[in-house]
Amino acid sequence: MLSRINRRITFAAWRQPRAILWATAGAVTLGFLITLEITARHYGLPGPLTNQAKEVISAPKSGPLLYASMALMMVVLTWRQRLIATGAAIGIDIAFFLARWALDAKMMFGNGALWVMLGCAVIAITRRTGRERTLLLKGVGLGLLLVAGRKTGDTWLLITSKTRPAVLDPYLATADHALGNPSWLAGRIVKATGTIGTHILDYVYIQLAVAAVAVALYQLRNVAAERRFPRHHLVRTFLVIGLLGPAIYMIFPVVGPVFAYGTGAFGTGGEPWAIANLWPHTPPPLSTPHPVPYDDITPRNCMPSLHTAWATAIFIHTRKSPRILQYAGTFWLIATLTATLGFGYHYGVDLIAGVVFAFTVEAALRSLERGWDHTATQLVTHGTTTFAALLASYRYLPTEMARNPWLAGPLLILAMTSVIYNYTHTTRQWEPTPPTPTPTAAQQPGPQTQPEPA
Repeated sequence: MLSRINRRITFAAWRQPRAILWATAGAVTLGFLITLEITARHYGLPGPLTNQAKEVISAPKSGPLLYASMALMMVVLTWRQRLIATGAAIGIDIAFFLARWALDAKMMFGNGALWVMLGCAVIAITRRTGRERTLLLKGVGLGLLLVAGRKTGDTWLLITSKTRPAVLDPYLATADHALGNPSWLAGRIVKATGTIGTHILDYVYIQLAVAAVAVALYQLRNVAAERRFPRHHLVRTFLVIGLLGPAIYMIFPVVGPVFAYGTGAFGTGGEPWAIANLWPHTPPPLSTPHPVPYDDITPRNCMPSLHTAWATAIFIHTRKSPRILQYAGTFWLIATLTATLGFGYHYGVDLIAGVVFAFTVEAALRSLERGWDHTATQLVTHGTTTFAALLASYRYLPTEMARNPWLAGPLLILAMTSVIYNYTHTTRQWEPTPPTPTPTAAQQPGPQTQPEPA
């Protein structure tokens, strides 16, 4: 009898909308990863699941990312459990370090962090029940999803290079005349800063995910005490941007200025596939754009600029944080924009599309958590329409944009600004209004009784 009651309670819980949403999201994510694994195998390379499994033993690609992911997972743990988990991860890494040193193998840390996350998953399944099991599994899932997102992105980039033999760089290079060819200007500036400026920007560009984890740790700082996650946080936006963005790479394949128009001012470039050796000193001349063939190795990962979108998401989520995080979010956004342009990885129009993309994704996620209504529909529709219009104009009107820069350039900036303003204005109205304090008797209007003289 009790078992039947328990089964009914479990079934009723799974009928709740949020439980159904989590189950659906999990199934879709698993199916997506399996599809990418099969596709990568078709091209003779391991997919995201295989690459992640290999890092249990082999040297990880990014040790800082694994430790950042473990830190994200530990928001559900008590301080004592965090100390134990950190000590275990460091101890495992020391053992791996000694073994690799003895075998003269590739040196990299991070295996310990991955082992700790997997160990917490086992503990959640075997030693926890009810809400505690769910909370710990959510923490482990959050950490592993951040790592899986990196592996998934690598596989997506492989697919773009294998399935899109022609790139559309001439279209963006032509449209970029409307903005004054900012990548060429930024490339000369960054090169003039020398090795110090280059190394700083390179670190900011590479460690973007670690910066996102730092902001997320602040947002999730109360999870262990409250035993629940906040309704919306940066990691969700970060993962959705990484999931949706590469699909647009397939629609608009672009390799970037340093590959399409240069041999590489910083030791990288597109020779011998480059259209011309022009970047960063000579902007490309105006001509009728057309698709050009490119190699099957370089990722087509420019449109939109996901680094810009991620840095924009960090900026958005730090606006209501302590001042130090606000400054950090602003710095990371400016430095990321400078790096993407200055290293020749993106055109200026890529960055505009990336900003619009980030605000649209953020608006959709906030709308889902708040409850969808007509204002949410208008906000997301505005962002989506603007993004689609940008892609269409880059593809079909680049020559007209280049010939009328004083019209096209301001229109591009205005389109991006309209999305930012609409998001800011709408979400400010969504904020709860603080209650009006009730006036005390002494504050009530009207005649007051005066004390009689003694």
